[in-house]
This record gives sequence, C-alpha cells and structure tokens, in this order.
Amino acid sequence: MNAVEIEQAISALAEQPFDPAEFPYAFLEAFGNKETTIRRLRKGESNKSDLGGVLQTNNIHIAVSPKGDVTKTLMALKASPATSRGKAKFVLATDGSSFEAEDLSTGETVACEYTAFPDHFGFFLPLAGISTVKQIRESSFDIRATGRLNKLYIELLKDNADWGAADRRHDMNHFMARLIFCFFAEDTDIFSGTAAFTATIERMSAKDSSNTHEVISDLFRAMNTKVAERSAAGIPRWADAFPYVNGGLFSGNTDVPRFSKIARTYLIHIGNLDWKKINPDIFGSMIQAVADDDERGSLGMHYTSVPNILKVLNPLFLDDLRNKLQEAGENPRVLLNLRKRMARIRVFDPACGSGNFLVIAYKEMRSIEAEINKRRGEALRASDIPLTNFRGIELRDFPAEIARLALIIAEYQCDVLYRGQKEALADFLPLDAENWITCGNALRLDWLTICPPTGTGVKHHADDLFHMPLDQVQIDFENEGGETYICGNPPFLGSTYQTKDQKSDLAHVFSGSIQNFAAFDYVFAWFFKSAIYLRNTPARAALVSTNSICQGYSVSSFWPFLLQNDLEIGFAHRSFKWKNNASHNAAVICAIIGLRSKSPDPKTLYDDGLALNASNINAYLVNAPDVYVEGARASLFGLPCMDYGNKPVEGGNLILELDEARAISSDPRAKRFIRPFKGSQEVVKGLLRFCLWVDDASLQDALEIPEIRERIARVREVRLNSPDKYVVEKLAARPHAFKQVFVANSHAFLVPRHTSENRPYLPADIVTNDTICSDAAMALYDAPCWAFAIFSSRIHLAWISAVCGKIKTDFRYSNTLGWNTFPVPTLTEKNKADLARCAENILLTREAHFPATIADLYDPEAMPADLRAAHDYNDEVLERIYIGRRFKNDTERLEKLFELYTRATSDPKKAPNLNKKVRA
Repeated sequence: MNAVEIEQAISALAEQPFDPAEFPYAFLEAFGNKETTIRRLRKGESNKSDLGGVLQTNNIHIAVSPKGDVTKTLMALKASPATSRGKAKFVLATDGSSFEAEDLSTGETVACEYTAFPDHFGFFLPLAGISTVKQIRESSFDIRATGRLNKLYIELLKDNADWGAADRRHDMNHFMARLIFCFFAEDTDIFSGTAAFTATIERMSAKDSSNTHEVISDLFRAMNTKVAERSAAGIPRWADAFPYVNGGLFSGNTDVPRFSKIARTYLIHIGNLDWKKINPDIFGSMIQAVADDDERGSLGMHYTSVPNILKVLNPLFLDDLRNKLQEAGENPRVLLNLRKRMARIRVFDPACGSGNFLVIAYKEMRSIEAEINKRRGEALRASDIPLTNFRGIELRDFPAEIARLALIIAEYQCDVLYRGQKEALADFLPLDAENWITCGNALRLDWLTICPPTGTGVKHHADDLFHMPLDQVQIDFENEGGETYICGNPPFLGSTYQTKDQKSDLAHVFSGSIQNFAAFDYVFAWFFKSAIYLRNTPARAALVSTNSICQGYSVSSFWPFLLQNDLEIGFAHRSFKWKNNASHNAAVICAIIGLRSKSPDPKTLYDDGLALNASNINAYLVNAPDVYVEGARASLFGLPCMDYGNKPVEGGNLILELDEARAISSDPRAKRFIRPFKGSQEVVKGLLRFCLWVDDASLQDALEIPEIRERIARVREVRLNSPDKYVVEKLAARPHAFKQVFVANSHAFLVPRHTSENRPYLPADIVTNDTICSDAAMALYDAPCWAFAIFSSRIHLAWISAVCGKIKTDFRYSNTLGWNTFPVPTLTEKNKADLARCAENILLTREAHFPATIADLYDPEAMPADLRAAHDYNDEVLERIYIGRRFKNDTERLEKLFELYTRATSDPKKAPNLNKKVRA
C-alpha cells in the first residue's frame, strides 16, 4: 500500500463506530498487513502481548484502555517486558474517545481525539515499511488531499470519457488546477465573507448533480470578470460575492465536466479539508501523479524531499546569501545592498516538473529577505523578489500549470507569514497574468530565450496564466547585473530505456560536439546545455544526476568536452541514494554536481555528510587533478595480466546444467570432456554449472559420443545462422570450441564482472586448472597469490567504484579500466610475501566457513568476524605500503590513487599501455 491508500483506510476506520475488540486488527490491516498475518494475531499464534492487547513483533504494541485511562495504559505498554522482548517500535492506546501513541525510537508522541487520529497517519507509516522523515510527517494534509483529488479525477473521467482523450486532457488538467486554487482561496480568506466556494456549490447545485457543472462554470466566469462588468456578462447575482481573480487563471475555456452524484460528493469532501495546510513544495509533485496514468499507481510517492533539494540549492547560492546576511549584521546599507542583489537573482529549473526546486528556492530567499527587513526596521515591507525570476521548463502541461500555481500559493503563504494576513490579502488579487513556466522540450529549446542573459529587457506579456505557446514565455523582469542559477533534477534514463524521441533529443544536443554519445544517460544533455548557457552569461548550475556521469568510460567521453578550459566543478555531493520517502521505491544512486566558470572561490566536496575543502574537483568527484582514466592494454603498474573468461557463442549447446552433465557422463568416455564452468553467479552464489570442453587433439574422440556429436552439430548450425560475419566465417568451422580459449596451467583467480555494491569487498574465488572461466567473469590465470590480496582490498574497491561505472547499483568490473589502471606502488619481494600471506589467510578463513557461499560470507550484515578481521589486516598491510598507515576513508584513498595515476600518465613514455580504444 502507498501513503494515499493508507490514509484512506485510516480515515475510513476513524469514521466507523469504535469497536474495542476489533480496533487493533483493523488498525494493522489499514497499514497493509495481510489477512494471514491478522488471522495469526487473532489466534494468539504471533500475538505476544502481556497486557491483553495486540503485540506485533518488530512493529507495534496496541491496547484498548478503559474509559479515561489512555495515558495510564500507554505508560503500561512502554513499561511492558513484552514490548521490549518484541522489539516494538510503537505503542498505542485508545479508549475510542482519546488516542495516544509514542515512537519508542525517537520519543515522539501523538495525543488527540480518536476521530482526529487520521491527521497523524504519517507518524505510523513505518508500520507499512515506508521510511519517514520530518517532511512526510508534516505532509499528512497533502497526501490526504491528493487521494481525494485522485478519486474525483477518476470519477469525472468515468462520466466524461472525452475529457480523458489527448485533445481534451489539457482542459481536464486546467480544470483541476482551478479547483485547487479555489479550495485554497476559500480557506485562506482570499475568498472572503460569503464567498465560500464549496458551500456555494453545495447550496446552488442540485443534489442529483444535474447542474453542478453549470454552477462551477458560472463561478469560474465570475472570477474571470471584473465586478463592474458582470451584469452585462450575464453572471448570476449569487456569484457576485466572489472576487475578480485575473484574466489568466480562469480565462479561456470555462467548460466544466459533468458531475455524477458521487463526483459531487467527492468535490464537497475535498472542499471541506483544511486547505490552509497545503505545502506547495510537496503537494505539487504528488498532485501531478493524479493526472498521469503511468504514475497514478504510485500516487503519494512522487515528491523529492526538501533536504535533498537543499543539497543542490544551499551550496549553489543560498549558503552564500546566508553568509552575506551574517556578515551584514545590523548595517542598514549592507543589508539594503543584499536585498537589492536578491531581487535580481533568477533561479532557472529546465526540468522543473511541478516546481519543487523553484518553490523551495523562493521560500528560502523570502526567509532571508524577511530577516533583512526585520533588521532594517521594515518588517511589513512588501517583497522585492518577483515570482517571474523563478523560471522553469517542463515537458508536460499539467506539471507546468501546477508549478505556477505552487509558486503563487508559496508567495501568498510567505506574505501571510512575514507581513500578515491583511497585507497579504491586499496585494494578492488580481493575480498577474505573467507566464514564467514554459511547457516544452528543454533539450530542443534555447534556454537563453527563456531565461535571457542578464541585462536583457524582454517586453512580451501573456494574457493567460496557463497559456502554452512558446511566444508567451518572454516577460518583463528587472535583472541588470543580476545572477542566474540553474538547478534541478532532470530525468534519468540509461541508453537501454530511452525512447526513439529521447535518443533523437541526445543527437540534437550532442551532434557536432561529441561523437560517442549513444551510451550516455539522458541526464547528460542537461549538463551540456547548462555548460552552453554558462558560456553565454554569468551563471552557475547545479543538477542532480545518476552517478554514471562521473564513472566509467563516460567520464573521458563527456567531461573534457563539457568543461573544456573555461568551466570547473565548484562543488559536488559524491554518490548517495536519492529516493522518495515511500515503500518499495527503489533508490537511485545519484551525485549532485555544481558547474561554474573557473574561479578562485573555494571548492567543496560533500561526502557522507562531511563538507571537505578541495583544491580541485575532477570529473570522478575526487579532490585531484583533472585526469581522465583511459583503458590500458596491460597494467601500468606491473600487476599480473587479467584476461577475459571464455565466451561460448554456441546457443547454449556447450553449457550443461547439473542434471545434463550427469546424463552425459553416464557414458564413461564423456567424463574427460565435462569441466566445471564458472562465472559471476557461480562464484558468488556457489551454483554448479558445467561445459563441454573439447580441444582440437581430442575432437575425433568426442565426436564418437552421440550426445556430444549432436550438441556440436547444433553449435555449427547456430553459428552459420548468426548475423555476425566473424561468427559465420571463423567460428562455425570450429563448433566444438568456445570463441575464446583461456585455460590455467595450475590455478586461476576468478573475478565477477558484475557484483553488488553492498558488499564490503569485491568477491573473487580461486579454482584449479580443470575449471573453465565463463565470460561473466575475468580471470588472473596462474597469478601469484599476492595479486588476490590486492584485488580483495578496500582500496581497490574504492578505485573500481570511481572509474568502472555500474549497471543499476552493481559494479561493472573491467580489466582494462579497473585492473590495468589500478595504481600500486612498486612492491618489494617482502611486500609481495606479506600480501601473499594475507591472501592465504583470507582464503583459509573462508574455507573454515564451508559450505557458506561468497554471497553468505560477504553479506554486510552477517560477515563473520574472523573473515572481516582477515580483510582488515590485509587492508592494513597494503595501505601501509602506500602511505605508511591506514587511510582514514575512501576519499583519502582516492586522492592518493589519483595522485599516483596522474604521476604515471603525465608522460606518455611512462605509460605505453594506455589505449583509448580498449574496451572491456
């Protein structure tokens, strides 16, 4: 269940008559507990309560108290030994009149009337596996309103199918935006006196809903008509109480979809919510899911948390404004200059969605401005910060409309907060009809026309707040000498997931500039367009990206062209998980990168919550020189050769599962042709697979075995029908053999090509010479044991994570890019002997835990203490070779590795094995 569904279930529970015996089970059911779970609790099989309540282990202890004893019962639940034994996260007590609960991990409490407990449903979301932060707990209203609006939206489309068609979807979305404004306006006194929007619809429309659409249409027309002109326009007198809003929000088509009785009821219920509680920085992203068929299934999950947004905005420009405010102290002249500066700042989000970044930027700037006004003795002064300085581009029309509406609401709320209700109302209506959010494809538009260079005066006005043509985006603003900050969270789409149109967008952006762009993530184009913008006007940019932008081959293919010689990375947040606060929502591993023109200003790297000063931030987001790691044909630092595994190219005919291998080996002659076959899954999970391995000398003997002869014949057929010319011409003639043939003389260390980022070390295994390595792994054939110690180290993992890239969140290992470039100091014979003993210690410790697999042993939550100790000792021995002590963290490891790599590759004569065209 998502947050919206939980809120609806909780609200339904609160509306039912209180049943003391059923309440605990109904409460748990509302948070998504399955029927079997509830049944086991009812029978007492899993209920461990010692107070006659319901205790769900690792979750919550609930008890229904006698009338008036709720607080006493809650204290008893907290003190209960069963609560402690059951590791309950929450305790809850109610008597049907009062309701009290406590989060035992944080000490936070809820105390309210029973009927009001749905207002606090966000407090309990961990019961449904939904992680919560302060923002989601404070967004109960937004989630509730989103759920109600979604019901209304679906009900209206059910009875107005034509409004769901592509040519009318904009009208439907525009109608919903108008409703949201009206709900907000009636609860915040924008509609004053008798102008109660919901009550008017309830009073003037028939209960059978036959004229509901006509009543709403008349209200919209009234709000689009000046009071003096209403009589002539035929506006009914009962609508006169509503103010003239402007010629934009309610202009254009005033058609309203027809309402069923159910839809009318939904509308009235929505209007009866307390819309003063709307939070525009969260609500916008959630409400856009209402109008998106693909996103509606995730309703209530679509918003970016404020702390993540501030990771972009604070170092981009807000921290500087706050520092200047602190420096200004009480100096009125300095404060005035800062206020003037802020009035000229423009914030531009070229992938703005429903406006989260713009709204947060606006609210934070208003907070700083309010403090300036307070210090200057002008606390009630109107804001100098215009909404039109917060510009965005959004591909879809509804999010673009919601972005404008969210900014309007944010402006009003800030006016109420900093100037008072009376002053806010006096300046709010009529709204300006300026259109400062553009609906269009950001990768096809010229950003300089939407957010022109500073000092350019643009003189075109819109006549409709929600008008979409691109010629409507040019509007007045005062920005002489101002600053522009580009920010946002553009779409992440790897090359595999891009549509034809999106691939065309990339070609439009990169053609003529970068050749090898086909493998780029979609987000790369926003960085490139930002760089173009920065080269044309004073500005800075900070965007969220998948961390693929700073890993792997993309770095050397992209960043030299992006930065050239005039731009640099001013700050960056190294890889972290960026996720919505919702259940079952996969985290994306992201980075935040701030771009600017070359500057002597300080540079900052953010890593694991720490802010680190940097002399330079390179494209791998390391405090190191601007170098680009290129694939190398052999190790630049004298490490043993790491080769490919063996690629079959045989349609599965030479690969054997365990039962197939047993069947074939029933013929004694076949046993010598069957070998263990290992790749990533076999190494990590201990799976058993085999292959037919036939060399040229024994081919005739193999062909005498019917099953092997048939399989080889099928391989020949597969290869002859291959679209690959090399396979047809070269491999079809040798159908008994793999494409590559690599075999160890004595042993091999197998290295999976893909492995989970969650493991504390890269997995590897040692095999004897009868095992064939598949192409899902790399291999160090007959390598010395000390090489295993290097591969299995923390410092090598740090290098791989920086330079090799990932598939989703799995490391993608490369011999040419990861192993051959890995910087290692010159090793003495003693160093090698010490490392060999470390490797043997790791392998013997693993063997002592047989039959545990590598997946079992390297589970970060269950890694055996002796194995962790063996790795720790290996790390200490190796890292002392680098700097004479252990490194403090991965940041320090990478700084040293890049120092060594830079030194080794600064002279091409010292790095003869470098080859940009190498791939693995």
